[in-house]
Amino acid sequence: MKRKGLIVLAVAAVLAAGTVSVNAWAAEGWTQSGNTWMYNDSSGNKMTNVWKKGADNLWRYLNSSGEMAVNTWVENIYYVDANGILVTDKWMKFQDNNSTEYRWYYFGSSGKAIMDNWSKINDKWYYFDSNGEMQTGWVLDDMYYCGSGSDGAMRTGWQKIYGPDSNYDSNRISPGDNDDGKAWYYFGDNGKKFVPKNFSGDYGTYKINGVAYCFNSEGALQTGWKNVGVDNAEHEIQNYKYYDAGGKMRVGWYSVEPPEDIAGYEESVEWFYFSTAGVPKTGPKEGKATTQNLIKINGKTYLFNDLGNPVYGLQKVSIGGTSDYTAFYFGDKKTSTMQKGRIKVVEGDGSDATYYFSDSGRGYTGVKDGYLYYMGKLQQAESGNRYEPIAIPTGSTTTTYVVNASGRVAKNTSVKSAEGVKYKTGSNGNLLKVDEEKPSGNEGRTPTEPTWK
Repeated sequence: MKRKGLIVLAVAAVLAAGTVSVNAWAAEGWTQSGNTWMYNDSSGNKMTNVWKKGADNLWRYLNSSGEMAVNTWVENIYYVDANGILVTDKWMKFQDNNSTEYRWYYFGSSGKAIMDNWSKINDKWYYFDSNGEMQTGWVLDDMYYCGSGSDGAMRTGWQKIYGPDSNYDSNRISPGDNDDGKAWYYFGDNGKKFVPKNFSGDYGTYKINGVAYCFNSEGALQTGWKNVGVDNAEHEIQNYKYYDAGGKMRVGWYSVEPPEDIAGYEESVEWFYFSTAGVPKTGPKEGKATTQNLIKINGKTYLFNDLGNPVYGLQKVSIGGTSDYTAFYFGDKKTSTMQKGRIKVVEGDGSDATYYFSDSGRGYTGVKDGYLYYMGKLQQAESGNRYEPIAIPTGSTTTTYVVNASGRVAKNTSVKSAEGVKYKTGSNGNLLKVDEEKPSGNEGRTPTEPTWK
């Protein structure tokens, strides 16, 4: 009780100092009746609905009854505390009626509650509604986010939060975390949420600190395959880019499940190569490629199909823009790179055959190391024949060679077929005479072409 009395005396001192006693007639100033303070004008009348300062130079308010207001709002703009002093430069929280929740307000240096505006307080930005209540969560058409609970400061940079509709959306991925219904959003230094403006596909892209990310129309970060609609995309897969668990756009090689929206893939997981712009490398449908479609990556040569996968196995490839074509070999599915030299190849029908591929990867046509090849495929005398002439077209000319059942060329010699036909050959194995007669031009069968897929 003694301490309370000291407080009352202290309040009386700051209110009455420099004023005339209440008993003095026509004395303007503060007066006290019990625990209630009032202010009389020079005529001795109580003043109402007016602000007055105490001897401490702090403002107080006289209500409609002429009493100093305490712990209450004034004009729905100001607030006076338990001592009746106008609250300034201070946070205040008030509990809702019949609720355990609190609402926060901030009163500026003039004593007015900040209303319907942003305000920077202790180097943090806050937003207050038209009633002066500090806002939390999404504000201003869901373009800004102001924390939650008592921390209503405006957020900037990356924030993992619930979306504006507060409902779980399976398309919003929480990168690197368990799926908990939250999504990542990016807010600029001014607090404004990034939302793509232009959509060529289903989603928009944006670079943050030099890293490309993908967002939906609400601004939620996306991961996985996303259709961003690439300009001049030749194949459907080129409209898609892939974003990893952290939301970063993939570049370079990556093994992943193909987009669910595109059919035709052989395996549940395939290899893709993404350019620096994130676009999957593609080529024509298998069997329609030309040498112009070959791509060198890190010193190795690849050929991609229309689905964005590097092809493998024996491939029919046209030479430049001409109608001529030959075989290229890209190894098995695990290898999927252009091969060179003499190789045992599984052809399109599943059978094995010997091939030779030049340093350019093209199937060799002609004699190599004593054996005859056409479009890379070893040419052999048919079963039952000891030797057989085979006519190899080269450009506008045709040269007939004589080979045995192993494909070896008979050079500068005379040999006989199983039927007793005698063939005389030159130093390159080319046919010079048939049964001592000059070839009539129709000797030699057509070479065996590769068996394509």
